[in-house]
Amino acid sequence: MSRRVSASQLALACWLLASSCASELPRRSPPLAGMDEPLERIAPPDDEAARQALPKGSFTGASVGDARQSLDAMLGEPEGVVVQAVVENSPADAAGIEVGDLILEVLREPPIALHWPSEWRRLELETEPGAKLRLVIDRAGAEREVELVPVARVRSAEHEAGQRVREEERVGIVLRTATEVEARAAALGPGGGAVVVGLTRESPWREAGVAFGDLIRAVDGVEVAHPAVVVDAILSGPEDGELELEIVREQALVTLRAPLSRREQQVTEISLPPLFSYEKERDASTTSFLLGFVKYESTPAAWRLRLVWLFAFAGGDADRLEIVER
Repeated sequence: MSRRVSASQLALACWLLASSCASELPRRSPPLAGMDEPLERIAPPDDEAARQALPKGSFTGASVGDARQSLDAMLGEPEGVVVQAVVENSPADAAGIEVGDLILEVLREPPIALHWPSEWRRLELETEPGAKLRLVIDRAGAEREVELVPVARVRSAEHEAGQRVREEERVGIVLRTATEVEARAAALGPGGGAVVVGLTRESPWREAGVAFGDLIRAVDGVEVAHPAVVVDAILSGPEDGELELEIVREQALVTLRAPLSRREQQVTEISLPPLFSYEKERDASTTSFLLGFVKYESTPAAWRLRLVWLFAFAGGDADRLEIVER
C-alpha cells in the first residue's frame, strides 16, 4: 500500500538531514598566519647580576599578586592588589595587614590607586625607609585605613619569572614582561613594561615603526604596569583607530602612532546538501524561520546562513589581518 509523503514531512526530513550534516561553527578565530617570533627574543636577557647591583629600596614584608580571580577576567583591569604573603614581624605584619587583603589605594596627594603588582613594587622602591604609608585596604568587603612604615631592604627582592601574552585580533603581536633591569631603566616598577618579541607579517604596527625589542612604556598616556594593559588597549580601541605608544628603544624615548586593524573575513563554505526559534548559548546564537526555511548561526569568529534547507553560505575570520591604509 503506497503512502504519499506530505510537503511538511519532506521539509522536516530535509531540515534534519541538513542539521546533522552541518559541522559546529568555530568559537575562536584561527591562529594568525606568518607570526614572526625570532628565536633570540624568546628568552629574556640574563641580567641578574645587573639586577642585584640596583638600589634595593624599602622593605614592607608584604608580597602581592594580581587581584583577578578568574581566567575570564585576565584582560580586565584588576581593582587593587591582593596580599599573598606577610613576613612575620615585618612592617606589614606590624600594620595588621593579612593574607587575602586587597590593597586598594595609597593616601597621598594625589592618591595612588593600585591595580598591578608592579605598582606596589615601584612604591616600595621609591619610598624612603621610615616614611609613613597610609593605605586603604579591603578585607572581606569592608574598607579600612592602615599605616605602614617600611624599613631599608637588606637584600634584593626575589627574582620573578616573566610572562608572555599574545594578541591576534587587531594587531598580531607577542609581548613579554620586561625584566626588572629593563623596567626600572624605563622608570617602571618590576613587572611593568611590555617588550615586543613577536609580530605577524601583516601587523599594522610594523609599518608604524614598532620593532622587535621595543619596550612599550605607555599606551595613550597610561603607563604599562603589565603587558595586559597593552592588550586591553588594543582590544578596546575604536574601529579603524590608532594608539599612541611611548617606546623605550636603545635608551631613547620614541613616540609612535600605531593603527589598529581587524580580522579579514573570508567565505569558508557554500554547500548544497519551525515558524521562528532563537537560541543563544554564551557567545553562539542560532535563529531559524519557517521550520528551518531560513536559519542563521553566528559566533564571534564565524557565521552560517542556510536557505530552503539546501543552500548554505558561511564565513568567518581569516588567519590574517586587514591591510591598513595610511
